[in-house]
Amino acid sequence: MSTHTPSTTLIDLIRHGEPVGGRRYRGQLDDPLSDKGWAQMRAAVGDVCLWQAIVASPLLRCSEFAKELSIRHQLPLRMDARLQEIGFGVWEGKTAEEIRAADPAILQQFMLDPIANRPQGAEALVDFRDRVVAVWEQIVRECRGQQVLIVAHAGVIRVVMCHVLEMPLQRLFRIQVDNAAITRIRIDTLGQV
Repeated sequence: MSTHTPSTTLIDLIRHGEPVGGRRYRGQLDDPLSDKGWAQMRAAVGDVCLWQAIVASPLLRCSEFAKELSIRHQLPLRMDARLQEIGFGVWEGKTAEEIRAADPAILQQFMLDPIANRPQGAEALVDFRDRVVAVWEQIVRECRGQQVLIVAHAGVIRVVMCHVLEMPLQRLFRIQVDNAAITRIRIDTLGQV
């Protein structure tokens, strides 16, 4: 005779703080955190550690803070390249103002339908979703019953939220993710004992 016991997994996703160079379409450029970004991240997590493990994007604006937190609380840390931000192609490193100067309507078109209006040379949104969902599902499987911190990017967090909430991918940019914002997802499953 088997019995079922509930298992709760809590996964906190934190977006990196402000990078050096301020607000821009950074994508996969590897800028580190600014002093303000470090302060944002440290303030967001405080001194209490609720997690059993950390998984992070290998880009410096995520990985450096994840390493510091891992060392401070003696937590296992794994870097996963699938947690990198979407590649923005020709927009990488540009501000919204610079992009609008070339085409005043392009950013609005992108926000309304990022699948049909991606920047030249950018990673396809469907490919981005597939890699993020694959790592998300792996983390959920491997960390069942734990509380885990994922240190990642706004796009990654948006994709996870779209996936969990079963939202259409085209609505991705309706989700606002601020620097150092923490999003918690609770997963309740029944396991056999």
